[in-house]
Amino acid sequence: MAVKIRSILPTDRAHIIRVTDETRAFLPDELVIVGEIIDEYFNDPEGSGYHFLIAEHGGDFAGYLCYGPTPLTHGAWDMYWCAVSPKLHGQGIAGTLFSMAADDIKKQGGRLILIDTSSNPNYKAARSLYITLGYKHVSTIPDFYNPGDNKETFWKVP
Repeated sequence: MAVKIRSILPTDRAHIIRVTDETRAFLPDELVIVGEIIDEYFNDPEGSGYHFLIAEHGGDFAGYLCYGPTPLTHGAWDMYWCAVSPKLHGQGIAGTLFSMAADDIKKQGGRLILIDTSSNPNYKAARSLYITLGYKHVSTIPDFYNPGDNKETFWKVP
């Protein structure tokens, strides 16, 4: 079954939070931030600095990716949030979202993409995905999020 990628709609807010929660990778505080970012986007789509891609599979919400230009840089972009319904993992949906975002970033003059993530075991699958998609691990900041929870940064040219 083919994956359809589209722009975000206001009705996607609940689906985004639900799927993010279903992954069991994110903390409750992080789910609050996801909701705030969506609200910020819909309050000021241009000024928010956020871009969203929504994936549908068989007509149902399957996942999303949020990304945007890194403030105070010239051509650097961040991949902020990505989640795919656990029942659809392994079907290439995240890879499709990342590929389409990279194409959009390149069209907008982006010259590099960064992903910051946690060293927490809950994020192991995400870190493996980034490497599979061609992102290079470029830095570790020890104890960034909490003692024993490092900040890991991945980098790629779009």
